[in-house]
Amino acid sequence: MTLGNFSRVTEFILLGLSDTRELQIFFFAFFFLSYAMVLLGNLLIIVTVKADPKLSSPMYFLLCNLSFIDICCTSVTSPRMLVDLLSQRKTIAFEDCIAQLFFLHFVGATEMFLLTVMAYDRYTAICKPLHYTAIMSRQVCWVLVFACWAGGFLHSIVQTLLTIQLPFCGPNAIDNYFCDVPPVIRLACMDVRVTEWLMVSNSGLISLACFLVLVTSYTFILVTVRVRFTEGHWKALSTCASHLMVVTLFFIPCIFIYLRPFTSFSSDKHICVIYTVFCPVMNPLIYTLRNNEVKASMKKLQMVNRYFTTSIQGLENQVSY
Repeated sequence: MTLGNFSRVTEFILLGLSDTRELQIFFFAFFFLSYAMVLLGNLLIIVTVKADPKLSSPMYFLLCNLSFIDICCTSVTSPRMLVDLLSQRKTIAFEDCIAQLFFLHFVGATEMFLLTVMAYDRYTAICKPLHYTAIMSRQVCWVLVFACWAGGFLHSIVQTLLTIQLPFCGPNAIDNYFCDVPPVIRLACMDVRVTEWLMVSNSGLISLACFLVLVTSYTFILVTVRVRFTEGHWKALSTCASHLMVVTLFFIPCIFIYLRPFTSFSSDKHICVIYTVFCPVMNPLIYTLRNNEVKASMKKLQMVNRYFTTSIQGLENQVSY
């Protein structure tokens, strides 16, 4: 083993979601379709926002970044899972496991921070509309996004360092379909209670703190909408409802997984599917189906695409003639 003086394990075995062949084929079809939807849906949002100058508000700038993070997040786990579902021996090298753990927490924590920023953006737009453009300027948005990525990197570095300093010399079977801190550190050949408490103070408290900030933001938004009761505020509230749905689906499983040390359940790996696969699939659906501006821009994009396709076909016909 090259990492750590006391590590003897060179690879881990990922037990996956099921050892039944029929279920593995079903999971492969389901997750392949889900991964394709994540890529196509989020890429469509990015292209739509970039192509339409009307979608230049901070909300759509942050939405673009969220779509990019969703693509990164699901790409950390889904390709490997799809390959393992068709393989007889589901092994992953120690170095690859650590790399997957690092990038998962990197983009996962970045998404947590970005969702918090998006909630602050909606709070500012609804509760302080007169100062919104000054508070959420493009420069401020770039700084906030950079801070999200920087915070995610620092969080992931801490988690990775806590893991690689442990000795792994015994069992190497991970009861999950990807490498994550909780199941990996439980395989260490030493008492990991201190490490687990550090994990809780890092991942668990970050998840809980971000979620509480989000709930507080939406509470202020609900109070503001109830007092002012205008059509514009109800439109903003509809957007917030979609955002809150994504937030709940993402944070509750994370809090459940990372805020309880010393215990593990067989259902943990199924709960992980919610924030690694299901949420990235839901984001483009929620933000497009419940947002008239995005849907109108997508229709305009389709019309432009048809126009260029028709023009190219006409030119080809003229050349042929």
